[in-house]
Amino acid sequence: MPLKYAFVHEWLTPKATGGSELVVQEILKHINADLYALIDFESVNPNSYLYKRAIGTTFLQHFPQSQKGVQKYLPLLPLAIEQLDLRGYDIILSSSHAVAKGVLTSPYQLHVCYCHTPMRYAWDLTFDYLSASRLGRGPQGVLTRYLLHRLRQWDVVSANRVDYFIANSFHTARRIWRCYRRRAEVIYPPVNIERFSFQAQKEDFYLIVSRLVSYKQVSLIVKAFNQLGRPLVVIGNGPELKQIRQLAQPNIQVLGAQPDDVVEAYMAQAKAFVYAACEDFGIALVEAQACGTPVIAYGAGGALETVRDIRQHPETGTGVFFFDQTEAALMEAVKTFEASQEAFNPEAARLHASGFAPKIFENCYLAFIERCHQEFGSATPKANSSDVELKSP
Repeated sequence: MPLKYAFVHEWLTPKATGGSELVVQEILKHINADLYALIDFESVNPNSYLYKRAIGTTFLQHFPQSQKGVQKYLPLLPLAIEQLDLRGYDIILSSSHAVAKGVLTSPYQLHVCYCHTPMRYAWDLTFDYLSASRLGRGPQGVLTRYLLHRLRQWDVVSANRVDYFIANSFHTARRIWRCYRRRAEVIYPPVNIERFSFQAQKEDFYLIVSRLVSYKQVSLIVKAFNQLGRPLVVIGNGPELKQIRQLAQPNIQVLGAQPDDVVEAYMAQAKAFVYAACEDFGIALVEAQACGTPVIAYGAGGALETVRDIRQHPETGTGVFFFDQTEAALMEAVKTFEASQEAFNPEAARLHASGFAPKIFENCYLAFIERCHQEFGSATPKANSSDVELKSP
């Protein structure tokens, strides 16, 4: 009898179009699974690959304004995910950046979690979240801190419901170990290299494509380029859009959200792609390299695994790092890039990006699921070990 799979993701909405959703889409191409989420507004979206697909949801589906984001119901997310009844399945696959890994399973069900990140607002970004939100101040700030404390407790407990973890980078694997003391297999997410056209000849502008939220540090980039006077194009939408437009000097174009074909054209034409956030992986950095476009990136997190600094790799370098999230450090990195611009080989960037192609993800993911299934059926899963093995890519 064929195995029955359930696949659990946090939320499925037209606005959720980040790297985690690309992973979900790729996995569902290769595994026939019933799909579940806290909320689903994609199965009624004619433009979605999930249009008319049956998707199991939770009580949050019917809450006011849930389509715009269930994060506003943060204290209820653990309770909601635990209401999904998955007793009829042999293998549970979860794609988690918040609570999806917390589904309830039996000892006889294999649960493999692809973890994009431990819950950022409960761990790494707690103090950013508190300082940026009015809920972090005054008497309600005490309640918010208590709720985040309880959320961290649940997050650790629910990690024990996972038999095997997959991390999207070695950086994320280290964070999984820090938060949960669990070992994780590293399988880089799929990047649709073929979507981006290679272009060796570049135009005279820099580019940032990003959601305009505080931790992406787009305002830092804009301030630095205000001082540099270099042409910069900013593409993206988010709560900081108005602020960034007000900051931008005439040398900076802030285009807001743009269709895919426009983004792809700018990505291929840009002199360099600039990024100042600490990402768990950072798909946009690989997409830029697929176009043969060099990257100027903050040297932390997943960028250290996806970009090769020209100063350490003179023959195959694909970018330049800066190691302080400051305007001065970024400005210095831009000048370093310009001084060594002739040394960059666009073909080397494209070749490096091909190492993150969907076929590589498919082979690694399916092989790992098969290995987990064989191990799980014969012995105690090795992922329960207290050991962690982290190697450089």
